Amino acid sequence: MPLASTDEILAAARADGRGVGAFNVIQIEHAEAIVAGAGRAGRPVILQISENTVGYHGPLAPIGLASLALARGARVPVAVHLDHARSPALVAEAVELGFSSVMFDASHLPYEENLARTRAVTEDCHRAGVFVEAELGAIGGKDGAHAPGVRTDPDEARRFAAETAVDALAVAVGSSHAMRTRDAVLDFELIGRLRAALGVALVLHGSSGVPDSGLARAVAAGMTKVNISTHLNAVFTASLRRGLAAAPATADPRRYMGPAREATAAEVARLLDVLAGR
Repeated sequence: MPLASTDEILAAARADGRGVGAFNVIQIEHAEAIVAGAGRAGRPVILQISENTVGYHGPLAPIGLASLALARGARVPVAVHLDHARSPALVAEAVELGFSSVMFDASHLPYEENLARTRAVTEDCHRAGVFVEAELGAIGGKDGAHAPGVRTDPDEARRFAAETAVDALAVAVGSSHAMRTRDAVLDFELIGRLRAALGVALVLHGSSGVPDSGLARAVAAGMTKVNISTHLNAVFTASLRRGLAAAPATADPRRYMGPAREATAAEVARLLDVLAGR
């Protein structure tokens, strides 16, 4: 199947009132698991590579090209997305490699500077036909500007989306990045107000901390793209620990990486059904 467009995947989901899972790739096993899980569920999915993951690997190209190859070989629509990029140069590299969307994150900056930088990146990306996500209302769980309790103001979000021409907006509604427990309480009334105020797709970051019921309600209230990373990493790592504990003399990483990949694929398939309202 040809590489899918993030724009087309999200537009179809918004029209149907479904959510789309956007799962972070740390290494190739993650990408393989996500694509396999989406195939089992029979649902589209978005592979995300964050700026932090690029820093772990070095250049973007190896993990980016591997993800693009897996997307092109999938049985369901799969898009490849750059996540939480603060560097315009990294955004340009992703566009050149063939990513269908990018998230430019200037939310740590004052509002007007966030607006100006996001607008400039969006103009460049749109000339290349690339979908752009931005963030307004710093989402908790990260250092610096990201603080618990922050909420996105609908009027400010409407202005920001109009003046930057972004295609999707990550909004702060009560979730927090890197949560290890799934007990975050979302502001569903605010999600509804944001949906009514904006004509772009809403994105829920920090979704690992949201229980299944909360994810389903968030989608029903107006969220479309749902980002999940820490939760899948926990599933992957738990399987690794079990495998190593059961066979401590194992030297071949395939013996424990394979089951971890399988456990992650199963969880991806399950979460995609939750987001689709099943």
